[in-house]
Amino acid sequence: MTTIYNFSAGPAMMPKAVLEQAQQELLNWQGLGTSVMEVSHRGKPFMALVEQAKQDFRQLYAIPDNYKILFLQGGARGQFAAIPMNLIGEKGKALYLTSGHWSATAAKEARNFCEIDEINILAENAPLQTTSLDFTEIAEQYDYVHYCPNETISGVEIFDLPKVGNAVLVADMSSNILSREIDINHFGMIYAGAQKNLGPAGITIVIVREDLLNKARQDTPSIWHYATQVKSDSMINTPPTFAWYLCSLVFKHLLAHGGVKGAEARNRAKAALLYRYLDDSNFYQNHVAPQNRSLMNVTFTTGNDELNAKFVEEATACGLQALKGHKVLGGMRASIYNAMPIEGVEALIAFMEKFARENAK
Repeated sequence: MTTIYNFSAGPAMMPKAVLEQAQQELLNWQGLGTSVMEVSHRGKPFMALVEQAKQDFRQLYAIPDNYKILFLQGGARGQFAAIPMNLIGEKGKALYLTSGHWSATAAKEARNFCEIDEINILAENAPLQTTSLDFTEIAEQYDYVHYCPNETISGVEIFDLPKVGNAVLVADMSSNILSREIDINHFGMIYAGAQKNLGPAGITIVIVREDLLNKARQDTPSIWHYATQVKSDSMINTPPTFAWYLCSLVFKHLLAHGGVKGAEARNRAKAALLYRYLDDSNFYQNHVAPQNRSLMNVTFTTGNDELNAKFVEEATACGLQALKGHKVLGGMRASIYNAMPIEGVEALIAFMEKFARENAK
């Protein structure tokens, strides 16, 4: 059987060892004779899993004690609404830095709940790259400053931190969480949907500084109210227990393989290999400036829609799945999250070389 490599942008591939462990434990978790999906979320076995998952995640990111970790539902889109409901305070407005589809979508949703200002931080010329990220002079006019450090659709990643003085910095890290080391102390809040690097779709992680917990507007629904969720151990309703369990296995897997530092080294090696091939190619093009090339989502095109479609079809037949680019951008996209082995990137490059030879004019 041909080895399958899944380049999906999300839900994305998960570590094989994690899936194998889940398979082995599916019918008999911890010797209980039942599946983890069947035990009470408030029972001692699952509560122990919850506490261990928090400890492991805190260790992976060196999260200080003055930050709370929440495992919520509703995806990042849910947080697009929850953030302004929880964080808008005396200043009454927020600043959104937009660099692509998802940061712009977050800004659009926030407008339903508060006044915002929006600044596009992408240069208008090609290749795609960010402009100045220094907002020190204006940031403290706002209750928070929001940005998305990795745009999955365009393959643009922001490696430098926006300068916001003493303002609260909020980051949507759905597509690059745990992919490289960061200093949590620079952020007031980080949130991420699980379906890229954390686990399956259905659960969302929120890391929020304690001093931001009591700012929520009075009409904030309980399920979106951070302070309420902290008091309820993220269990104001029945949580997605199986997704939480799988995330806990991913955290253990990462810790056993060098933590985030090890993941970053592997991710940089994979991305460098693929971008080097693209730069040397006369057949494919990547339209992102080197300083903003995503480690997670590598976009490329032949410049011909028919050839792009042919590429995706033939790649799929060869076991290289989900390489079609997002409908907003077209072309191709290889998502090479933490779970993608370097062998997958090597197989993709081998196919790209073959396709280029066969289709070059």
